[in-house]
Amino acid sequence: MFKNREFKIYLLAMAGLTLLGYASWIAFSGYGTAVFLGTIAAVIIVNMIFTWYRYGKIKEMASYMNHIRNGNFKLDIRDHREGELSILKSEVYKMTLKLTEQAELLKKDKIYLSNAIQDISHQLKTPITSMMVMADLLGEEKLPAGKRNEFNERLHNQLGRIEWLVSTLLKMSKLDAETIQLKRQEITTKQLMDKALEHLLIPIDIKEIELITDVQETTLSADLDWLSEALSNVLKNCIEHTPHQGAIRILSEENAVYTRIVIEDSGEGIAPQDIPHIFERFYKGKNSSPDSVGIGLAFARQIILLQGGTIEAQNREEGGSRMIIKIYKNAG
Repeated sequence: MFKNREFKIYLLAMAGLTLLGYASWIAFSGYGTAVFLGTIAAVIIVNMIFTWYRYGKIKEMASYMNHIRNGNFKLDIRDHREGELSILKSEVYKMTLKLTEQAELLKKDKIYLSNAIQDISHQLKTPITSMMVMADLLGEEKLPAGKRNEFNERLHNQLGRIEWLVSTLLKMSKLDAETIQLKRQEITTKQLMDKALEHLLIPIDIKEIELITDVQETTLSADLDWLSEALSNVLKNCIEHTPHQGAIRILSEENAVYTRIVIEDSGEGIAPQDIPHIFERFYKGKNSSPDSVGIGLAFARQIILLQGGTIEAQNREEGGSRMIIKIYKNAG
């Protein structure tokens, strides 16, 4: 309190008036009542001035906070002096900076949400429109049996695509909201690869892709279910970009710092301008397939980062792409 500049001035004024009143009373003892009343009047005036001054400062802060409430975060109320009001001003300014940051984040979130909804709507609209057309065609009695089977298969594929899209978006939203706690468990690279590949073996066989594995039998600390899903999305992307009778190679190695997993394909590779953006949500590169949604690699990256790892995309000199995943031993 005694560091307060205004309070010091107030104390000095009160002490001065007291001394002045006492001195006047001694000097003019015959006018004691008048001196006493004059001193009281002076004390009242000083108190009124002091109160008026503080009220003005409080009013200034109230006006400042009103500007903040209306979204004007550019004002600076700090005065860098000692005192209660100065400390209060500094704390209010800190709160303003925090509100500014939150406002910027909310603005970015709204833009992202708006863009995401538009992208999702577009991704759902295409298969739904296609399914409606095929459903109408299936209603025709004269439709050949071969076409009927073809349309049924295409309907099934489109439904699977929609199911995967909705399921992946829900999982990404849960990870964003931090409602899922990823586990840290000891797993082997063989367990991880087997689980990541278990539902991809059929599309690999259909395209007659040669699957080459060179996996060291090592252990790492991660969530088996989530990390295998991340690798599945990376592998799914490689399968989509690998030509018929192409090859996919998976290798892993371990050192004192991290476990390194490399997934390579013999496809067309990644356009150089796409490499910095390949892991962004809803980003579709130059070589993306028509059915690409643009969330598979983004989802994989999100999971890997939450596991304390990194993922990097490269092009191979001999053609095709290379995904390098590192899961660090001391993460989390």
